[in-house]
Formats: sequence, structure tokens, C-alpha cells
Amino acid sequence: MLRYVPVVRDPNVLIDASSRDDAAVYRIASDRALVVSVDFFTPIVDDAASWGAIAAANALSDVYAMGARPLFGLNIVGWPREQLPISLLGQVLEGAQRVTTKAGCPVLGGHSIDDPEPKFGMVVIGEAHPDRLLTLSGARPRDLIVLTKPLGTGILATAHKRGILEPDDMNHAIEVMTTLNDTASRAALTHGATAATDVTGYGLIGHLKNLVDASGFGARVDIARIPFLPGAVELAAQGAVPGGTRRNLDTIPVEWTDDVSEMERLLCADAQTSGGLLITVPEERIRGIMEALRAAPTPAHRVIGEITAERGVIRVGRGSGI
Repeated sequence: MLRYVPVVRDPNVLIDASSRDDAAVYRIASDRALVVSVDFFTPIVDDAASWGAIAAANALSDVYAMGARPLFGLNIVGWPREQLPISLLGQVLEGAQRVTTKAGCPVLGGHSIDDPEPKFGMVVIGEAHPDRLLTLSGARPRDLIVLTKPLGTGILATAHKRGILEPDDMNHAIEVMTTLNDTASRAALTHGATAATDVTGYGLIGHLKNLVDASGFGARVDIARIPFLPGAVELAAQGAVPGGTRRNLDTIPVEWTDDVSEMERLLCADAQTSGGLLITVPEERIRGIMEALRAAPTPAHRVIGEITAERGVIRVGRGSGI
């Protein structure tokens, strides 16, 4: 769809849709830029407040992925007024407010429509220094790749819909999805990250592909280092796999070694909601960022691979067999 977005020629537009970065960036002064993103989706959990909290954290994540500080947000609502009570929407908004309050991001309004299927999300407006943005294009060979949340939310959400997920596993997934990426963003900025993005609908391999393509290099990933949510591998084996995950696996080019199982490949392609940050860091700076991520703490803080000089090539294997 991006090919239908018109090209904007304005020197103050620092980042637009053509770069595939997580948010648009518009310079308003020599030392200030607005960072703006929008995201919304249908319910992925039963509890209304949890859905609102996940949607808010997910919307904020795009701003954090750019190294920006959120300023304020606007709600986006589609609601079936004749089928669901407005009080239930109130629970969605309350859940979202808990997350935005924690982020220091007031919600100043929004827009709603009557819709046969409920939808909720947010526009988030943030701010960053134009020279201190985190983008897709800065990674360099030998940079290490860090992931800050475990994979598997798409598979667990699908298992939940099918009634085959243990409640404790769903609660853990909700906790991960509602965790903000603010501390990971600050750690990346403080410790000299070269590039960053968040892991959402295109899965780990899709967002890593965007990063290496924008940077002009490749990547090597060790499957043994990737954190997965508890039960995710087993649930994938039971067929609890979203359609978007299978599309990612079928369409995103990756060189897999033979020792990576089909279930592990699906998890690398799993369409995430409110996933972690994928950060590239020079090797000499890795100790500082890992200490900061451990202290935060983030849901995960793993070095999962490194950037290589092979343009556009992503290899996923196990240990020294990559």
C-alpha cells in the first residue's frame, strides 16, 4: 500500500512512509522534531481494560522505537453501539489511560465511529532532537543485535481464542504486551545504538529485514538465543498459528539452517502485538546497554545475532552452525 502514498517534498520532512521507519518525523526547529504514529486493532484478549492497555502500549512503541519522548495522544475508536454497551468501551479507555499515565502521555481527545467490529488504538505525538533519532538505516557490520521482549504473542493470542491456552500463560503474555518500551528506548539512546525498530506485525524476521535493507547490510541470528514466551513452541505445534504469521514465513526471504525447526521458524515470523525493540549496538558498547536493560528491567535482554556485510541476506541457525 505504501506505493500509493504520495511523495512529499518538504525539507522539514525528515522521515516519511518511504523509509519504512516506525513513525513520521517533521522538524519544527533546529533542535526539535515531532515524531508521529498511529495504530489500532480489534480485540486480542477478552478483558476490555487489558485490550485498551495493550493497544496503548503498542501505539506508544512506535514513538519509543524512534528514540522519541511521547507528548500526547488521541484515541481512535470503532464501536458497535447496538451490540456492546458504552460502559465496556469505558473499560477499554480506562485500561489505555493506565498505560498512557505511566508513560507521561496525556490523552487529549480522539474520534469514534459506529462500527460493526470493535476497534481501538491511538495517534501518538512525540518529540526528539533531529540529530538523536533512532532509525532503521544506521546499522553497520559487526553491530550486535539485541531483542528486548520474548516472541510468541500472536501464537498465544490465537491459542487463547481457540480455548487451548492456560490462563497463567495468557496473563504473562498480557504483562509482556503492556510493558512499555520506554526504558529500552532510553538505554538505546544512552549507549549509542546505531539503529532500532519495534517488532510487531511482520514478526522478528520481517522487521529485521526492514532494518538490514535500510542499512544496506545483512544479519546473522542464533535461534538458540531468541527468547520465546512459555508454551509458544508447543502451541505452534498444535496449529495455533495466526494467518499473518504464516504469510510472514512464506514471503520474507530468510536462509534457515537445517537445525531450525518449523515451529522455531514460525515463532521468528510470528506477528507480534506490542513487541519489544530490536536494537543494533557496536560491540564495544554492548556491556553498557545490557546492564541498563537488566536494571530496567525489560521482559528480555538478549543479544540474538549480529549485522553482517552480506547485503540483504538474513541467516538464522543454531550457534556456530549459522
